[in-house]
Amino acid sequence: MLQQTQVATVLPYYNSWLRRFPNFAALAVATENDVLHAWQGLGYYSRARNLHATAKLVQDRHGGLLPNDAEILRELPGVGRYTANAIATFAFDRSVPIVEANTARLLARLFNIESRDALWNAAGTLVPKRNPGRFNSALMDLGATICLSRNPKCGACPVKGFCRAPGLRIRKQRPTTKRLIENHALVTSRNKILLEQCSNRWRGMWMLPPFIARSTSTPPIHSSVFPFTNHQITLRVHSRRRGKIDNRRQRWFDRSSLNKIPIPSPHRRAIEQLFRAA
Repeated sequence: MLQQTQVATVLPYYNSWLRRFPNFAALAVATENDVLHAWQGLGYYSRARNLHATAKLVQDRHGGLLPNDAEILRELPGVGRYTANAIATFAFDRSVPIVEANTARLLARLFNIESRDALWNAAGTLVPKRNPGRFNSALMDLGATICLSRNPKCGACPVKGFCRAPGLRIRKQRPTTKRLIENHALVTSRNKILLEQCSNRWRGMWMLPPFIARSTSTPPIHSSVFPFTNHQITLRVHSRRRGKIDNRRQRWFDRSSLNKIPIPSPHRRAIEQLFRAA
């Protein structure tokens, strides 16, 4: 949950998640609908799908117990080198290195290196056999609190005597933000609303059906902007009177059941706002 998401945002979701899925067995038997519903609001829904798939593999192949070997952990869905090593060192105190944003910046300055492979090799030479989890945690904290990107506190750094590039500003090139407009329709019939199951970005979740906007179309009844990775998306919702199902992915839902199904946050906010204004 902490990948691409701040701790303050994650905490309530984390506690709720553990109440709902206290172990791998509970998560493995859950439906994808329940998993996505529990995750909604956190974004990056592939993380939830990977957790769901991982729970099933842990149940089937490892007897419900998470492996403690980093190489085996990397075979699980969505688990790369950093995640596998983080689990191995913090959960099982295995002597493996960690390279993430803070430790990468610290190591780049200490050794005056830049390539990812060189950073991993450098981290591997430092991690001790005893208390590796504590060491890796300290290394991350040193990068997060002292070896800052813009204004590093070199004077307070306990390893400044070993640093080969003190004060070096690590520049990270940001990708260009793409601005997109997405048009969707609000279609209601009595106490029901028409939704369509997503097949791409929010796969498995339910959103307002797409709307083909024309130059002569009336203005949208709702417009909001939300970020998505390297995109800034404007969501425009149009009123559509024709209450006909266009494809197999569309279904009518009672308004009272909307809190039980996974709906992307931008679409849920639009629906709630439009219903309040009705």
